[in-house]
Amino acid sequence: MMQPLAAMSSDVRRGMRGVLTDIDDTLSTSGRIGAAAYAAMERLHASGRRVVPVTGRPAGWCDHIARMWPVDAVVGENGGLYMIYDGAARKLRRCYVAADAERRHNRSRLESIAAKVLREVPGCALASDQAFRETDLAIDYREDVEPLSFASAERIADILRHEGMSAKISSIHVNGWFGSYDKLSMTRMLFAHEFGIDLEIAREQFIFIGDSPNDAPMFDFFPHSVGVANVREFADRIATAPAYVTVRACGEGFAELTDFLLAD
Repeated sequence: MMQPLAAMSSDVRRGMRGVLTDIDDTLSTSGRIGAAAYAAMERLHASGRRVVPVTGRPAGWCDHIARMWPVDAVVGENGGLYMIYDGAARKLRRCYVAADAERRHNRSRLESIAAKVLREVPGCALASDQAFRETDLAIDYREDVEPLSFASAERIADILRHEGMSAKISSIHVNGWFGSYDKLSMTRMLFAHEFGIDLEIAREQFIFIGDSPNDAPMFDFFPHSVGVANVREFADRIATAPAYVTVRACGEGFAELTDFLLAD
């Protein structure tokens, strides 16, 4: 049962050291990040809390996010990589699950798999951001195409798994990749390598906020995970639901969480 955000105790709220957040339909609303959500990120970051987007979006976007947004780092492509910008050294650091040669080999297989998906699931398309990806395949079923049913999204995921890929469904894409990693495994690596934080020990001091089935590992790991209100759309498709849920949806829900955490 998801509890209202207000049910989180004041002691837990005050002890939070950071927020990890999905992007699509969590920070964004109708495909855009509005002023309220962006300002909320700035306020959280200025308060000294860690702010880390954990997203299915591509490496090309992550380069921009790490450099330009008020964040400490970003995990992208559903855990295939992280990026962190060192402002003092003026250097962007990148870390990938797979080495360069393995990534090149895997990318060479994606075109034929994508073609098979497009043949077998009418109405879907290659995601518009695929050209900026380095580790995975993204199939659009609800972003720039007429929205398909969740049954169609599940069919896409089944095809990817049949090809030996891991597959996850987000609110807009179905992502597939070679390997057993996910958002959580790379997030734990990031925190250990870059921040010296063992999330196994510190998990109660961080919140993850998200909205869709590919966020399930994060919802399961963080005891004080939060879903924006639109998470209810996927209530029967998420393996583990978040502990709490906001009143408002999408970016307004993220801003609601920020107001809650920063309240006196």
